Amino acid sequence: MTEEEYKAAFGIDPLDRRKAKEALGHALDIRKFEIELYWKRATYFWALIAVAFAGYFAILGSEHLIDKQYLAYIVSCVGILFTWAWFLVNRGSKYWQENWENHVDMLEDVVTGPLYKTVLYRPQEENLTEKYFTGPLPVSASKSNQWVSLFTVCIWVILIIHALPELHFDCTYVVDYYILGRHIVPLAVTLLFGKVMFKWGRTFPGSYDHVAQKRDTKIIPPPP
Repeated sequence: MTEEEYKAAFGIDPLDRRKAKEALGHALDIRKFEIELYWKRATYFWALIAVAFAGYFAILGSEHLIDKQYLAYIVSCVGILFTWAWFLVNRGSKYWQENWENHVDMLEDVVTGPLYKTVLYRPQEENLTEKYFTGPLPVSASKSNQWVSLFTVCIWVILIIHALPELHFDCTYVVDYYILGRHIVPLAVTLLFGKVMFKWGRTFPGSYDHVAQKRDTKIIPPPP
């Protein structure tokens, strides 16, 4: 779609602003809704990941659990998958948020002027405290959240390694291969689902064809 086709589709005409005004209002509302959903989803994943962390350390700190190191390993696989999903959801939320922000950028000129695209900021600060610590800084909250999610993925990798058993290749190699095998399977499943989420969890970009079916209803006369 060219810029001219976009403007024609939404009625961006200085002589007729009604359609553009309505479209801008909807774009602003949906953008606000997407931001609210972004932080609700973040809260949801924070809760799941916090439970996984608590479970991991509770298992390792228990004195009565059998094979607690392996159970901690399973929990860490769950934790890293939740964290990876959180990272992907962050990127997906950012995608749709920027979609509506781009609509606002295109629609606002004829309605309100370039209000959303115009940024007012302080002149260069001379005070070092204001400049480096307490003054405003153009930092993206969503990007910071994405870096936190990636950092948490790295922490889970460390915890997975910590929960792995020590393998000794001597006369007990059969037992060691059994231990190695039962650790490989959960990790392989975790990596598989991580790849599936990344590759097949994306929004479908094509056109949608709908199938509609209408039921016929009628009243029949009662039997004589």
